[in-house]
Amino acid sequence: MGQMFANICPFSMFRQRYSVLVLAFVALAEAFGQTTRPVPVSDPALNAQRAIKLAQNGRCEEAVPALKRASQRIVDKTVKRTAGFAGVRCAMLTNQTDAAVDFLRGLNHEFPSDPEVLALSVHTFSDLSTRAAQQLAMTAPNSAEAHKLNAEALEAQGKWEEAEKEYKSVLQKNPQLPGIHFLLGRLLLSKPDPGPTAAEDAKKEFQQELEIDPSNAGAEYVLGELAREDSQWPEAIKHFSRATELDAGFGDAFLGLGTALLSAKQFSEAIPPLQTAVKLEPRNPGAHYNLATALTRAGRKEEADKEFEIHRRMTQKGDAGQEQQTAEPQNPN
Repeated sequence: MGQMFANICPFSMFRQRYSVLVLAFVALAEAFGQTTRPVPVSDPALNAQRAIKLAQNGRCEEAVPALKRASQRIVDKTVKRTAGFAGVRCAMLTNQTDAAVDFLRGLNHEFPSDPEVLALSVHTFSDLSTRAAQQLAMTAPNSAEAHKLNAEALEAQGKWEEAEKEYKSVLQKNPQLPGIHFLLGRLLLSKPDPGPTAAEDAKKEFQQELEIDPSNAGAEYVLGELAREDSQWPEAIKHFSRATELDAGFGDAFLGLGTALLSAKQFSEAIPPLQTAVKLEPRNPGAHYNLATALTRAGRKEEADKEFEIHRRMTQKGDAGQEQQTAEPQNPN
């Protein structure tokens, strides 16, 4: 009988069935959290490499979200940089402009002085600008904004007459549109051969701009410059002062005000705006020179010597970023 049972149900079959039951119980226990097994953790670098590979293979629709996820977890700088470049390229190819800007923002944050990152930023933003201009031309070709954009493009190409016509066309459609008189006045002064009445014509444009938009600091500043060139110091001081009131970060306006006050021999009054100009434009040698001159004239020789020394070092190193403005004779003494 025992032999018969052994033949019918051999021990090996019993053991196999027992093992299956044990495995089933283990799986059931794990499902209820009664046993633990190590869960594999995804490798951010590996995920990033996979996302980069997707981008390299042209599968940008899949690559962009994968690169976004990976970029948030990557620690390795080299991988992060490669992922960022791939993200920008794929986002632009698939017209995901928000994603492209996000990738660029991350690259510029992590690699602020990287020449390739900066060059990528230039090309990407230029491309985005071109796309927006094309969209504007397609959707609203007769709008004031489209004509204004076309005028600015013509001006950049040196097509002065065509640009002037475009600006005037905008004003014909909307005479009260802010900014157009300012751009037209700037164009009149920018022409290679402005003509004898250009300054006066531009002045009228800037004045009209201020009637439309009294908060235009640029118009006030240029009117100050025009008055300064004509040695009309009270008029220059008025416009420069107004420009600094409208824009507290307008370094050139503070420099213009200080220079005009210096020329009007109001030496002590010239010091505060020139000090502000130096703070706002520390690499401008003209600001340091005029501040030094004002300090000298006000009898503050020790402070003046420091500013003259800064000016000397900057000009010797070729650090002059702007043309030096001088309202006083070269000899400060």
